[in-house]
Amino acid sequence: MNKDKYVFAQLLEYLDYDKFRHLVDKYDGNRYVKHLTCWNQLLALMFGQLSNRESLRDVIVALEAHQSKCFHLGLGRKPIAKTTLATANQNRDFRIFEEFAFYMMTQAREKRATDIFKLGGKVYAFDSTTIPLCPVQPSLPTASWRLSSMTCS
Repeated sequence: MNKDKYVFAQLLEYLDYDKFRHLVDKYDGNRYVKHLTCWNQLLALMFGQLSNRESLRDVIVALEAHQSKCFHLGLGRKPIAKTTLATANQNRDFRIFEEFAFYMMTQAREKRATDIFKLGGKVYAFDSTTIPLCPVQPSLPTASWRLSSMTCS
């Protein structure tokens, strides 16, 4: 039995919840909200993006398939309805998510490694690419062996 966090839940640890909460309060994003908060909307949309979902229906179907894991993914215990998510996408202020995305991009730029190839010691690179030898030229020493052992496609 797996006792570690899911990969999605581990990714959420890098998100600055306090900054997001500040943006939600700034734009009054959770006004008149009963169930689907801005944070849950962000997580649902991130889940859809990271799992390569193509439509809102596809996101909801995937979330319903993983309903028993949604709490551990950070999405809460209640299922998300398609109409609820569609209404939230339509009515919520996009600037909440836009500013948060710009904030996260700024954080990523500041934390990225600039000297990624300056490693101490010797560095070796191995290439495991296979190159098929086709007997195009009969002057190759492997051409006669290739002809007798297998055919070239």
